[in-house]
Order: sequence, then C-alpha cells, then structure tokens
Amino acid sequence: MTANNAALGQISDIELKQLRVFKAVVDCGGFAAAETTLNISRPNISNHISNLETRINLVLCKRGRAGFSLTEEGAVVYQQTKKLLESFEDLRNTINNLSQTPSGQLKVALSDTLSLDERCKLPQIIDQFCLRAPSVELSTFVESMNDIERKVLNDEMDIGFIPYHRHLEGLAYSHLFTDYNYLYCGRMHPLYPIKDEDLTESMINDARAVHAGLKPHEEVYKNLSKMSLSGTSYNYESRIAMVLSGHYICFLPEAVAEPHIASGELRALRKDIRNFPLGVAVICKKAINKNRAKELFLNAIAEVFDHIELQKPY
Repeated sequence: MTANNAALGQISDIELKQLRVFKAVVDCGGFAAAETTLNISRPNISNHISNLETRINLVLCKRGRAGFSLTEEGAVVYQQTKKLLESFEDLRNTINNLSQTPSGQLKVALSDTLSLDERCKLPQIIDQFCLRAPSVELSTFVESMNDIERKVLNDEMDIGFIPYHRHLEGLAYSHLFTDYNYLYCGRMHPLYPIKDEDLTESMINDARAVHAGLKPHEEVYKNLSKMSLSGTSYNYESRIAMVLSGHYICFLPEAVAEPHIASGELRALRKDIRNFPLGVAVICKKAINKNRAKELFLNAIAEVFDHIELQKPY
C-alpha cells in the first residue's frame, strides 16, 4: 500500500455507492460487463472507481488492453467491501423480519428437479407464503446438494430443498416425501433386451455406470460399491442423456424415470435387488436470531404438508 494513505474516516452514502459499484465491477469481471448489471454507462462507472481510488488514496484495479484485474490492495478492499455490504443486508433483513408482517428478502434453494416435482408442492407452498408475507421478496435458486447445505449454514440461503443424504450439525431437517431409486439402462444398451431372470449381479456390476459424483450415504453405497463407476453427472437430465446413449446404466428416482419408461427409452434392471429409498427434506439453519419470513415459509410448508409433524427423523 502507499505510504501516504489518507485516513478514510466516516463512510458516507457516496462512498457506499462507490463501493457497491466497485464490487459489481469485480463480480462482473470488468467495466463493460458491469454496465448491464449497474444500468449505468462505462464512463460513469469509471468515474465512480476513480473517485473511490482518490478518496482512499489507493489504486484498486488495472484496466487497459491487458484486461481488468485487481491490485493487491484492490483484492483486500474487495473482500472487506463484500463483508460490509453483506452486513448491511443482514441488518436490513433482520430488522424487516422482526415485524409480524416482514419485508426484505428470503432466499430458497432447490436441488435439481424438485422445483416442479408435484410431490414437492412448491407452487402451493409459495401461494401460502405469499398470502402470509406479501411484502417479502422471494428468490429461488437451483443448486447442488452440497452447495445448498453450505450456503444455508453460511447464511447465504435461508431454506433448502434437498434429497437427504447425510445429517449435518447446525441444520434442522423436515421430511417431505421419500423417493425410491432403481437402476436403469437405455434401449440401446446390451442389457436392455435381457429378461430380469437372466440378469446376474455380475452382468450388472460389469456394466459402465454413471453416478452423481457425491459421497453417498450407506444405502446408496451398498448399491454402488461393486459397480463399474465410469462417469459422473449430478443433474438427472444429463445423467439420463448419458444412459440413453446406450453406454451407461444409472440409478434414478422412479418418478424421474417414469416418462422414459412409458416411452420405452429406459427400463429398470432387477428392481428386486437394486433399489434404495432417498428422502427429500427441507433444511434450514438452527439459529437463535429471529427470522419472521423464514418462520412463515416453514409454516406454509407445514400447512401444505399437514402430516409433516408426524414424519419420523431419518
């Protein structure tokens, strides 16, 4: 850092705006890409950054023919700016959520195909939530199971919908429904025409298999441990595409596979010996801080799933 830094002193609204612009430029990877996000012109963005650099007497970024990059000082300021703005957002949401009619934002993340899975009842949950909290900005995202768990624990997400695959301290779980998973192959696979009574475990174990690429829980591990794991695909759609190629077999939830079974594109292999249950759960962080919006969303789930309190833990 420069030796003659000016003390920043109290941060005004002007500096906050400049810091928000700076963070957006870094997040977007440059001035041009940030124009759309910020909805201001590139010269205006450049002025904000230049004024911020003058104010704090530091060069934050390099821009030119070589492209956009942060200086060492800029990287430090960026990390601290993220923490500052996140703290402001947390404060805003906390205050808004203390009210009986909360406002602010609620972030909900879902794994893979759960958004439109009828058993998940997400449209009905959202309907009940909007009636209870009409002023809350509801944001939904699709993420991997591991990312959802991490983001809920780190307060980056408020609620997650995931297939239950492990228990983590710090998370509360509410069971919604149970998926039954079976082993499938595509119509072009050599195992497709073989009758179940002629299919041996050795034939199944020798076939190339694609799996989710996650550390499996015990029931899943029992089914995968002796198989020829030869590919990974977290998302069901891409996993099915690999199976339809005729080169792979894989486990799928019965409801996900059903349309492809009906069309004859897929068939189940030895459902009697290759199967496992996989629960779907809502997760949220165990916390002492009051979050009225999250409470109302969980209440909406309980209303839609009126049997939810009767479900046993995993």
